[in-house]
Order: sequence, then C-alpha cells, then structure tokens
Amino acid sequence: MDKETVQPNSWVAVRLPNEMYKVFQVVPNTTISLGKYGSFPTNLIINRPFHFTYEVQDRVEGETFSRLRVVPAKELNADDLADANKEATEPAEGDDVIAAADGEELTLVDESGKVLIRSNREIIDDSARQTLKPEEIEELKRKGASAGKELIAKLLLSHTAIDQKTAYSLAKYKLLKTKKYIRRFTVLPLDVPMLAQWLLEDRDASKILEMRQEMMALVGCWADVHFSGAVPEDASTSRTGRWLVVDDTGGLLVASLAERMDILYPKPEPETTDDAAATDKMEQNQPQTSEAANPTEQKPERRRHPKRSDFNVPYVNKNTLTMIHGQTQPNLALLRYFNYDAANANPSPPYHPLDTNLMDISWLQLLAPEEDDAYNNKPPEATPEEIASWKTNRRGNYHRKRRRWARIRHVVDTTRAGGFSGLAVASSMDPISIVRSTVPLLSGGAPIAIYSPSIEPLTELADCFSVARRAAWVSSPPAEVESKTAEELERWEGSEEFPINPTLLLGVTIQSSRARRWQVLPGRTHPFMTGRGGADGFLLTAWRAVPVEGKIEARGRFKRRKVETS
Repeated sequence: MDKETVQPNSWVAVRLPNEMYKVFQVVPNTTISLGKYGSFPTNLIINRPFHFTYEVQDRVEGETFSRLRVVPAKELNADDLADANKEATEPAEGDDVIAAADGEELTLVDESGKVLIRSNREIIDDSARQTLKPEEIEELKRKGASAGKELIAKLLLSHTAIDQKTAYSLAKYKLLKTKKYIRRFTVLPLDVPMLAQWLLEDRDASKILEMRQEMMALVGCWADVHFSGAVPEDASTSRTGRWLVVDDTGGLLVASLAERMDILYPKPEPETTDDAAATDKMEQNQPQTSEAANPTEQKPERRRHPKRSDFNVPYVNKNTLTMIHGQTQPNLALLRYFNYDAANANPSPPYHPLDTNLMDISWLQLLAPEEDDAYNNKPPEATPEEIASWKTNRRGNYHRKRRRWARIRHVVDTTRAGGFSGLAVASSMDPISIVRSTVPLLSGGAPIAIYSPSIEPLTELADCFSVARRAAWVSSPPAEVESKTAEELERWEGSEEFPINPTLLLGVTIQSSRARRWQVLPGRTHPFMTGRGGADGFLLTAWRAVPVEGKIEARGRFKRRKVETS
C-alpha cells in the first residue's frame, strides 16, 4: 500500500478551514460532500500526494461538478510572509518605543490628523457596523464568489468600523471570516493518531475509554510491542513476538499495536517476472486506433491460488496479536478504516496482514474450553462422492464449518500453551480478574501495561502486589496453598486476604501523562481554556516474575586473609 498518495477505496482525513476533521472513504467515481464548503469528485484526489491543500472552484458552465485547484504554499502563507516582511522593514530601536500609561488608550494618526488605527477598548458591535445584509451574504455564498475570497473581501470593505480596529483585531476578524467562508480543505492520511484524535474530539470519546494519543503510545512502549522479524520457513520452530491484548476500545488499541508490529497496512503484491513479461507483450501487441476498427477488450487473467485443506489454518506463530474478548465476536469495528474486514471469518487470498497475524479468543474458550460448543463439536466427515452430490450452498457451508472449527482449535490450543511476550490491556473489566487469568500465560520477564480511565481500579490491583502483602505471603502463606505446586500457585483463584498471588509481578507502578497546550504570556501563563476535558487516564506497568522453587543459599569462594605472625 502506497502511503504517500491517496489510493482508491482507502480512508482519508480532510481538514476543513474551521479546524474540524472529516473522515471519508475514497471510492472511485463518487462525490465527497463537505457541507457548506462544497463538493467534488473523488477521482480528482486519487493518486495525488497527501498534505495538499485544495480549493473548491466555481462550477464551469455546462459541468455538473466542481473542479479543484491546488493552493500553493506561497498563497497559504501570504499573511505570515507579509507580517515578516513588515517587521523586517520597520526599525526596532528601543529608545523610540512609546508606552501607554495606566488607563491611557493609544490611537494611530497620520500627519494630517486622520485616524488610522484606534484602540479596541470600546465595545464595537460588528453586526451593526456591517452594511452587508444577511440576504446579500447568502446570495454571494450561493453564487460561489471565487471560492469565498470575493465574499471575504466585500465583508472587509463594507465594515464601517474597520479603521477603528487594532492590527490584532483586524487580523482576528479576517481569520474568522476566512475560516467561515473560504472553500478549502487539506487531505491527510488516516493513521492511528489521526483516527484517535478524530474519535476523541468529534465522536463519542467514551467508546474508546477516552484514550488519548500519549496514553496509547505509552501502552505500546511499556508493553514492548515491536516488529519481531519475518516469519521463517519452518514456522513451528519460532514462537517469539506474541502479545496478548484485551481491547474494549473498538479495535483502536489493536490498531496502535499492529502499526508498531508492521501488520496494520496491506502489503502490495510483488510483481513477478511472468507478469512483467506479459505486460510488455500486451503493450507491444496493442493495435493502433487506425489499425483496428473494432478492437476487442483483453481482460487480464485472474491469478489462481492453490486450494488448501480445510484444516490448514492461515495463522503464523511469530509477530502476532491474540485478542481476548467477552462477546461472541470481537469488537474490531475501527479496523475497517485500515481496509480490514473483521466480520469476514473466511478471507480469501491475497490476505491482509491481520488475517494471518491477529487471532481472537473469548474468555470462555480461554478459561473453560470444554464448555464451548464451537471448540468441542467437530463437524461430521463426508466422503468426496457425497460432497460432489451436494448443492453449492451446502458444500460451501460444509467447508466453512470445518475451517472455523480448525481455526478455533488452533487459537485456543496455542493461547493456552502460553509463552507470550507481553500483555496490553485497555478495558473496563476488573483488572484483578484480567491479571489473574492472563499472567500465567506470559513468559518470564514479560512486560504488562494496563490502561484505565480512572485510577481506582489500578490502585486496587497495585495493592495486591505491595511489598507488605508480598512479605506476608512469604512469611506466612495461606494454608490452602501449602500443598500446591508452582504451576497451581500461578493459577490460584485467590482469597479475601490475597486476591492474587503477590509474587507473580514485580515493579508495579502507576503513572499518568497528558500533553497540554499552554498560553505563554507575561503574567498570563496557563493551559488553554478551550482544551478538551474528560479523564486523563492512568497506566499500570509491571513485569512478570517466575517464583523461585526450593531453598536459596549464597555460596562463594573467598580469599584467606594473611595472618601476620609476630
């Protein structure tokens, strides 16, 4: 997938002049509507680079769509360049600076005494000073008026108190009208940070547990999620780089971790030598317009993939994510913005990287697989003669059930075998119950990162692994654990005094991080009051510890001291 240009059927983010964002799927031969800013065909931005700013032009007579114009950088930064040139030409001598006394207002006049700029300490009613009527403004908006620029110019010229505005007030007034009426937009790639910002500010933030970009990044860092290398030819010998995930954010956490592991975006199919030769041959044999009156269309042959057995699962054993969920199907709705269909249980080649590297398992299948019918009930066998006599729908259902059963058996067996490299959690469930069921599946020294919008659930979990509770466990363990083995102690269900084995985790800490925009002015330095509120979010981090077995003794070789004889 080309990440530099807009691809067909991909999702993009559009930034509007009012600093709002909209998310669209670029379906070819369709129209994207931006509301009051106009509409345009999607074909005009396909295969064009990201971060371009376009201007929706007026419709040409005889056309049913609006064309786009790429706004150059010089035009976008015209006001900033003009201010910079003005500051460069004006003298900046400290002795000529005039300061106003307390309560005094300054007014700028020329040599003839004409007022050029006044102080805006007095309240100016912009609606009363604007001579353009609302009906005239609406008429200019309907006509287009050069993508809104003509309307903005008329608003400035028709304002009777424009000479009473300060330079700052005039620039602010022009900026507000530009954001309201200019018909421009910028196409941005829809990556995970952009998707998180859009969901947090313009959608229901509670559906993603109010997880901010900085907290989402910290979860991936403390869980040590990274690309673990390509899958070797003998995949059964390598089981490294496997992470457990508990995600209640609709797939946002899974997308963030998958991006770190380089399995979020589809990989382009490599062009083989045969395909290149066939393409060159078709170009050489292409008839000219004068040579063929009725040319025949040559359809490209579809690549045929070899048939695989129903029990041949597509999953790999390295660089994978295993998601644990509490429903019948996992909630991964947000992954559709990255062209992954989570509802398609039987994908066909070419596979999306998540088709082979993302597995899902329910809590019932993890804790009590014998009670899950999909795991225990193997589909009945049928002879090839019987299968050939069935109708197409029945034959398809037969193979689909067998593939589903093989996939569930593989995921459940490999997950319960353990050996995972880390655990990342963003869930509204009780973190104590999550840790009790998932920590035994981790390798020794595996990191753990648990996110929660509030701090109370994390403090309860951290108290289970406090130094005092661990010391009490070592000095006087509960009577019901004295005869248990080390493996049984890891899966111990806990008691009222010890909700969980306190020796399973080390280095338990709770932290929080939030990036805030600050206004930095003399005597008025504070965070921006327009920032979004809500939960800050907290993160618990720890490391998996393997309790030692037996008695520990310190031994070593020491040099004998020389005894001086008198």
